[in-house]
Amino acid sequence: MKMYPEDVMMYILTRIQVKSLLRLKCVSKTWCALINSSTFIHFHLNRTTTTKDELILFKRSFKEEPNKYQSTMSFLSDVDEQIDHEPIFPDLDVPYLTTTFACMFHRLLGPCNGLIVLTDSEFMVLFNPTTRNYRLLEPYTYICPFGFYQDNSGVGFGFDWIVNNYKVISVSEIIGDPPFYDFHFRKWKVDVYDLITDSWRDLDNINQQMPKMHWYACSEVFYKGAIHWIASDDAIFVVLCFDLSSEIFRSILMPDCCDYFDGKCYGLVLLNESLTLVCYPDPGNDPQPGKESTDVWLMKEYGINKTWVKKYSIRAHPIESPLVIWRDHVLFLQSQCGVLISGDLHSEEVKEYNYLQGFPRSLRIAVYKESLTPIPKRSDLG
Repeated sequence: MKMYPEDVMMYILTRIQVKSLLRLKCVSKTWCALINSSTFIHFHLNRTTTTKDELILFKRSFKEEPNKYQSTMSFLSDVDEQIDHEPIFPDLDVPYLTTTFACMFHRLLGPCNGLIVLTDSEFMVLFNPTTRNYRLLEPYTYICPFGFYQDNSGVGFGFDWIVNNYKVISVSEIIGDPPFYDFHFRKWKVDVYDLITDSWRDLDNINQQMPKMHWYACSEVFYKGAIHWIASDDAIFVVLCFDLSSEIFRSILMPDCCDYFDGKCYGLVLLNESLTLVCYPDPGNDPQPGKESTDVWLMKEYGINKTWVKKYSIRAHPIESPLVIWRDHVLFLQSQCGVLISGDLHSEEVKEYNYLQGFPRSLRIAVYKESLTPIPKRSDLG
């Protein structure tokens, strides 16, 4: 290998899986320095890959004792486009996220450059599933004034490419609490965590007429430098966007047929590298077998609401929520009893994976590509 120029050696090493690269760092100081360099990590992350290089990151929660839940992550692959029921790595218990709160507050945000953020109602953990490195983020220390309470509305995670920085966004609403409750007092609060500074800061330029976000299982997605949420205002559903560079909110209208009274819930995913809306029957309503459908709308021109096009419509079992679209034609969903389901958008074939289940409403999935992206220690942040 000493005979090869460094650029050739780098090209060869970028074709190797992360698990092997971590072992190859022990070959020599030169290889260790190369594999740890930001240049190599960038090229390895952006190398040309196929869908065979993708993993399915599957998170679920189990009820250990009354009102206590433990989250576990599995790394799944496929064999001939069928999920292999045997994880390719040992399951991993998610650190810190053993909570006494309901699993609906658990989030799997990302991936973004191979990193994800795991969060519940108390903690946020920045995590690289490939290297198993993680860091508990600096806790949010805001104390709500007496007579008011803080209603957490939404969170998001993404990368600001202009300043080369990862950010976590927390959106909440300050509301008057009895006996001082006042319908007219509702104040939005938006806080941004910067990985570079390892601290939270409050945004001041917030429009107090912002729509309210919804806690659906896949109601958040990072796309084109912005975080997108499902939100509603005055009986109108919108896609609320937050640009990570300008730190400004904006809204995208949904298709005209989507409204507050259509008996549907909504999720955001990506399909064919486009922002995609999944409309599914509200699990809180009485089911109507054979009459309900899950519809998939794709936005052909980003930001222009008139370009929403209904691409697919499938009929599936009563579901709790969609999760993600994989291989551009497999829609993963979770059933109301906590079982993973897939629906083929082309053939409308529906499958249940009874060996992949957890506490109801706790399933989360991300399509994941291995990454060497490091998580700096607090001492490295200065």
